[in-house]
Amino acid sequence: MKKAMVLGSLLLAALSVRAETVSVELAIPQLDVAEYHRPYVAVWISNEEREIVEHIGIWVEQEKWWRDLRSWWRRGGAYTELPLDGVSGATRKPGVYTLNWQGDLPEGELTLNVEAVREVGGREHLRLPLPSDRNGQVEQTGDSELGRIAVTITQ
Repeated sequence: MKKAMVLGSLLLAALSVRAETVSVELAIPQLDVAEYHRPYVAVWISNEEREIVEHIGIWVEQEKWWRDLRSWWRRGGAYTELPLDGVSGATRKPGVYTLNWQGDLPEGELTLNVEAVREVGGREHLRLPLPSDRNGQVEQTGDSELGRIAVTITQ
């Protein structure tokens, strides 16, 4: 019995060492427009085939607006059962937000996707390739609907 407990503890420790932590800092800029609506935002990790492997955040108000996040919707959002516990939520006002995710990511080249769309507004989709060694930081700044996006990944 003692050997099984020790073996189980070692196995659990080995699995937790392999887990990646992904932290995304996401800026929604304040726009000077006549009619402003908070953006719908989807943040996900995709593989080389552009398939969704993990959802990081989904900010939408009502089910009828999910498909406005076109890239996310076409890549798998249409088949996703929402709400996703701990991932989906209400839209956010302009500001800087941090999203955290921890788990095991598949092998291969991965990309962090951030898509934002506003009613009576624009659309933007940023793709940030994640470091292949699963350690480091990448960042990119949007042109209109998104501000600075910084993703940090560690093992």
